[in-house]
Amino acid sequence: MTRIAKGRQNGELWDRIKLPNGMVGYVFQTYIEEVKDIPVTKVTISLDNTTLQKGERVSLKVQILPENATDKKLTYTSSNSKIVSVDSTGRLLALSSGEATITAKSVNNISSSIKVTVYSKVTGLEIKEQDLVMQVGEKYKVEPLVLPDDATNPSVSFSSSNKEVATIDNNGNIIAVKEGNCKIEVKTQEGNYEKEFALVVIPKLEEGAIEFGDELKVIGNQITGIEEKTTVEKLLTKITSKYEIQIENANGTILQKDELIGTECKIKLLETDKVVIQYHIILYGDVNRRWKN
Repeated sequence: MTRIAKGRQNGELWDRIKLPNGMVGYVFQTYIEEVKDIPVTKVTISLDNTTLQKGERVSLKVQILPENATDKKLTYTSSNSKIVSVDSTGRLLALSSGEATITAKSVNNISSSIKVTVYSKVTGLEIKEQDLVMQVGEKYKVEPLVLPDDATNPSVSFSSSNKEVATIDNNGNIIAVKEGNCKIEVKTQEGNYEKEFALVVIPKLEEGAIEFGDELKVIGNQITGIEEKTTVEKLLTKITSKYEIQIENANGTILQKDELIGTECKIKLLETDKVVIQYHIILYGDVNRRWKN
């Protein structure tokens, strides 16, 4: 029980006390013996494994000395609650890849800490390339997205099915070597998730064969920088070429001048009905592959 107040009644000393169950009452001091507080001298926290998988929940193991300490209440904190959170009972939740230090502290400031590492395993792989056309001598960089974005080991490897046609280095840089076809493969080191796309290398076009407006961004055969709700007619004003220009939608249907451009539309350059080169259009935010009026 805990003393709340002292008093005197009819010459007798009394204490107002509170019991552990919350009840409050009065006791004459002659019937009780005051026990001195026994402070905490040591706190130890531990885990069977200090490396947690993202999403894992686990409780700290706690030891408080001496065992008969008067007040064993502890407060818990995390140095980075976005990586590992800890509640008032010492239960941890691994939230994101990284490290955090968990600390337990007694009411008299005796503390113990432990460093926890959160491992976020690879769950997938994405690439924006579906197929790619490059001219001999051109360079292009593949930038894969390893999932989740906080994966602990986002390492990937790259390979070309025909290095005589195109090479690719460990950083995803492609060099088109000579005319031909090959496949480019991307694979995660963890989980062996794979993606690949076809690469066609064509002869280098003569200078001035095609020119794009400054607002259009052309990397390899992918074009970005096109505004929302752009029609075929408007886009054609930003492209000049010695070849016939034909624009198709994602299904291969030739678009008319008043129709809207969308993601995965193709710009084809034709010479006597033969495709010289084609470009793929990417409109960021266009999840439906078209802009609606």
